Amino acid sequence: MDAEQLRECGHKMVDFIADYYKTIETIPVLSQVEVAHLLNFIFFSFFFTLVVAECAILCFTDVSLSHFLVFCLIADVKAKILPGVTHWQSPNYFAYYPSNSSIAGFLGEMLSAGVNIVGFSWITSPAATELEMIVLDWLGKMLKLPEDFLSSGNHLDVRLGSNSCDKVLQRIWYYVLGQGGGVIQGTASEAVLVVLLAARDKVLGRVGKNSLEKLVVYASDQTHSALQKACQKNGIWFHVDAAYAGSACICPEYRHYLDGVEEADSFNMNAHKWLLTNFDCSALWVKVRVFPVSISLKLWMVLRLYGLENLQCYIRNHINLAKYFEGLVAGDSRFEVVSPRIFSLVCFRLLPPDDNEDVGNKLNHDLLDAVNSSGRAFISHTVLSGKYILRFAIGAPLTEERHVAAAWKILQDEASALIGVP
Repeated sequence: MDAEQLRECGHKMVDFIADYYKTIETIPVLSQVEVAHLLNFIFFSFFFTLVVAECAILCFTDVSLSHFLVFCLIADVKAKILPGVTHWQSPNYFAYYPSNSSIAGFLGEMLSAGVNIVGFSWITSPAATELEMIVLDWLGKMLKLPEDFLSSGNHLDVRLGSNSCDKVLQRIWYYVLGQGGGVIQGTASEAVLVVLLAARDKVLGRVGKNSLEKLVVYASDQTHSALQKACQKNGIWFHVDAAYAGSACICPEYRHYLDGVEEADSFNMNAHKWLLTNFDCSALWVKVRVFPVSISLKLWMVLRLYGLENLQCYIRNHINLAKYFEGLVAGDSRFEVVSPRIFSLVCFRLLPPDDNEDVGNKLNHDLLDAVNSSGRAFISHTVLSGKYILRFAIGAPLTEERHVAAAWKILQDEASALIGVP
């Protein structure tokens, strides 16, 4: 394609995406297809494409051919791909955890793909390295992270003379006058792996490779204050993983969940979960920065186009919807909220008849299947102390109170079908 073909075909794809979001509420949330439903279709599409390519010179101009192929592609997506997709952006999606996207994120992803930045060192794309430092400092300040984690006020020395250029460029991606800084990883798991490797190297450098008999990874929730003291006393790397809930801490009323982070060596949160930045975008901050950075255009666009106050309102709205759902559950004597609601996640269950937990577990399993197979809502589950628990996680960008109320009505109706109308 040339630039004009890109413009025309790009408009068609943007129109398709806009129409998808306009109608996403009417699409079954959970995929309804069988395993391997695409195999025959993909095989046929491959040969169809070959035939079209052979006929192109005879039947089409370059422009009309590209339009025709994009038209066929979009038709295939509608007919074959979308039915096999679980729609995480649906306002009726309440399973697992949020995985947000937004118009700002779309634009950033489009720009990133179009420019195709390769940012494995400063010289390959200076703006990529420096923009990531700036954006991670913005987000770090929103979270009120300690100054040790930020690179603010520390400037890259890029005044390169001809004699010093080679030496500086070898080190420029590590060199900041301050030591702290952030980097964008793909997922929280990748961030944890990075800090584990950094922690290992730190210990190996101190005690020597032959002195380290064991490498122990200790993970816990709700024990940060005790854990940080033990780590500090023994010189152990302390990492805080706030993949989902970290986004909520841009709101002052939830910042206390990060108390003690000033003692940590590293901290990460997933902007792609609850901060309107499409997958993947996991932000990682360290006090001692020893690795290169990557690109951050989509996160930059989200922060620029929404701003702190709008992002705070976005988080608070989901938490208020979760409070609303929690109240609905509490108002039905057939159900119980099994653990305190934190942020936008409510854990609940249908109470077992005659306190028979085995029957109760099956009831809740059947209730989950009934709700999800309806296509009108999608929830998930966990097991707590041997009890089958339903999870209602609010975080889709389009979810409103009416969607929460509709999902609750589905839960009530399916429960009535399972145990009888009260």
